[in-house]
Amino acid sequence: MDQAGKYVADAVLGIDTLWGGDVMCASGTGRFIADSWFSDEPLPAAYTHEAAARLRACGGVAEKDENRAAAEAYLRQVNLPGAIAGVRSEAAKMGGLRGAYLDGLALCLEAMWDLAMEVIGKGDAVPYARSVEASTGKPPEPSQPEAKCARVAELLGRAGYDAQKNLLAAVDAWRAERVIPMASVRGLGAAVIALFDELSAKNLTPYLPVELARVPRANIGFLPIKDAWFSGSMNYIGRARNADGSPQYEASYEINASLKITYPEFEQLVSHEVVPGHVTTFAYLQDLYVRGLVGFEASVLTMNTRAATLFEGIANNAILIAHGVTEVDQLPDEDLQIGVLLALLQDDAKNQSSYLTWGEKRAQAEVATTLRRDYLVTEERADKLSGAWGRHPLLGRMYLPAYRRGTDKVAELRRKYPAERVLPAIYGCHGLVDIETVDRVL
Repeated sequence: MDQAGKYVADAVLGIDTLWGGDVMCASGTGRFIADSWFSDEPLPAAYTHEAAARLRACGGVAEKDENRAAAEAYLRQVNLPGAIAGVRSEAAKMGGLRGAYLDGLALCLEAMWDLAMEVIGKGDAVPYARSVEASTGKPPEPSQPEAKCARVAELLGRAGYDAQKNLLAAVDAWRAERVIPMASVRGLGAAVIALFDELSAKNLTPYLPVELARVPRANIGFLPIKDAWFSGSMNYIGRARNADGSPQYEASYEINASLKITYPEFEQLVSHEVVPGHVTTFAYLQDLYVRGLVGFEASVLTMNTRAATLFEGIANNAILIAHGVTEVDQLPDEDLQIGVLLALLQDDAKNQSSYLTWGEKRAQAEVATTLRRDYLVTEERADKLSGAWGRHPLLGRMYLPAYRRGTDKVAELRRKYPAERVLPAIYGCHGLVDIETVDRVL
């Protein structure tokens, strides 16, 4: 590991620990900011120090005295500002694509640090616009759901639902007739994964370097869990090794056992979370890292960053990539088109929740009502996006806007460039990129 990698390790796992995350936990119930640690490098002191364990145990930064005391004790032992400054310094020295990526990473880590200091009363309030621009590269703006809603209404009308009278009621009726049994999610998940892996072999793999063809795109299993605060969590592990030392590229997907989801929306979920979405993206980056084609930072991928915004964009366009099309209305089945549009409206709702909560200071009840009415989300989603997600001081300000921004950017790039040019670029084959630096390789 070079000096830049050492700074990245301390900075990322330090920020993760500060916010209560545990990257070595196999479950999404314990993970938070650091999405992966699939290298065989030793964990840094930012993770292994006994003060780090105490901070993780109490859940990271919070307004409670116990959490504040644990955070302050941790920060006396771990120089997080120094590690973040080191990332920025190394970025300036190296320049080029990697330097630009690391500079963007440092920018996001600085915002996450300042947000943590705000929470424990050690710093000023972080402007909402700064948080959004750090992770997405663009200032905050409201979502515009009208076109998607109009198309959903048109498709529902063709399917026999009275969408003109009450669109939300029509969507609820459509969903009620297509809900999948959660007790069968493992078997159903395996079947849908196999379908999208086959589609990816046809419409993604031929455009990538031949070496990536041998990488498993979807070594994952679905695990229903009860009473989770999230609806689902993709956990990329990547630490299992074959006898020859090569990675197995393994991951898990935990899905809330109480979640109600339709089959078309489940298809979009699988393409997003697994293949050719997140699991495929992470597996390709792990292979590129093992072959020395990307730096250490590719092995410790991080939420609330510009890279994460790109990854969410890839994942939300994954169903289109799998089918070899660029537009939702080019998908082969109108029921699937409805499901994908509803999923995209949900991500518009994430951005709107952030904008209303932090930009306009609206109350949770008002935000929930708006998301349900204007973005056609379920009651469960409206509650979580306006509450546990939307009002979180970090996720609400830095992560929720990432979905919409990433989706729009990747869709724009796929319309602008041919598949043989854009797909290798967004999957990191020309170097690790984020939502801003991807333009450099195109």
